Amino acid sequence: MEKITLNLKYSGIEQKEFETYGADLSDATEKMNQRYKGSLGWISVPSFWLPRVEEIVKIKDQISEQSDEVVVIGIGGSYLGAKTIIESLQPNEKKITIHFCGNNLSSASISAVINNLENRDFSIIVVSKSGSTIEPAISFRIFRKLLKDKYGESAHKRIFVITDSQKGILKEMADQFSYASLPIPSDIGGRYSVLTPAGLLPVALADINIEELLRGAADAQKHLSVTNVQENIAFQYAVTRNVLHKKGKLIEIFCNYEPRLSFLAEWWKQLFGESEGKDHKGLFPASANYTTDLHSLGQYVQDGPRHLFETIINIKEPIKNLIIPEDDTKDGLDFVEGKSLDFINKQAYLGAIKAHVDGGVPNIIFDVPKLTPYYIGYLIYT
Repeated sequence: MEKITLNLKYSGIEQKEFETYGADLSDATEKMNQRYKGSLGWISVPSFWLPRVEEIVKIKDQISEQSDEVVVIGIGGSYLGAKTIIESLQPNEKKITIHFCGNNLSSASISAVINNLENRDFSIIVVSKSGSTIEPAISFRIFRKLLKDKYGESAHKRIFVITDSQKGILKEMADQFSYASLPIPSDIGGRYSVLTPAGLLPVALADINIEELLRGAADAQKHLSVTNVQENIAFQYAVTRNVLHKKGKLIEIFCNYEPRLSFLAEWWKQLFGESEGKDHKGLFPASANYTTDLHSLGQYVQDGPRHLFETIINIKEPIKNLIIPEDDTKDGLDFVEGKSLDFINKQAYLGAIKAHVDGGVPNIIFDVPKLTPYYIGYLIYT
């Protein structure tokens, strides 16, 4: 199967700069393992959950049988990962409507979800490592009351908890009130939890193949276990970002040319912002949805301060391919007649790369063969 590849042709990094980090990063890897010991459970999470998919599917089937709608309550990594995958893959048929709540304190936002649940059977999934974060905790209280008012003593059968396997308020509540629960291992932080039940259960409810998703992540886990920089695109990406940062680049713009990937950028910003923004250090993670944002941020990227670089997700094979039709109207578009919309999109992508790189904005490109659960799993793990 074709792999996701990293294109550093436009990164502005010379090979000699790359080589200063050494051909092998085994020492650096060992230092990282020692420094972050006790919080690296995410490294092996794909291979752990792949043989346990049926545990998640069983609860997914239970929810599906009793619900028309599901409210997923969580904030940060507790909901961003699931929403990212669902938005990226957008299954054709959703048997259940999924609402994401508990990620803000807006009365209007929560009320809109409540209105959608009227005269509908629903369940809630609460995702939180601790259970004490204010936004999801308040939403949980609100929707818990709705369930009790509607279903009485059987309300607890419609509450599903994904939380720390050993401690926390939510863990205590699940034990006390007999809520069905799935674990987030203690050595996996919330922002790394997308490939645990925190992400997998909502994604499964959206009729996305979580086994294929985990298989992609498991293949990435295997491929990225090598410490040779030339064979590991995650190491190459990390080294390139570090070199650019040392050269004065302060902002990394995560870009795509496929609108359904916009939430992938939101997940990425939280992952990198929380992980790197410490001790007054770190790159500032931003995002842009091209070609739309070429007409807003494009001017700044091309002619503004030279303190940024772009990381682009390039989907090689289009999800659908529309052909631009013939038309007798003199609209000035005869030169694109008969060409595919994807071809035009790719030309815009290549043109923007040239303009930005020529203007002093390095570009890092991840080439993704196509948007499938397998490749999204591989990309997320990378």
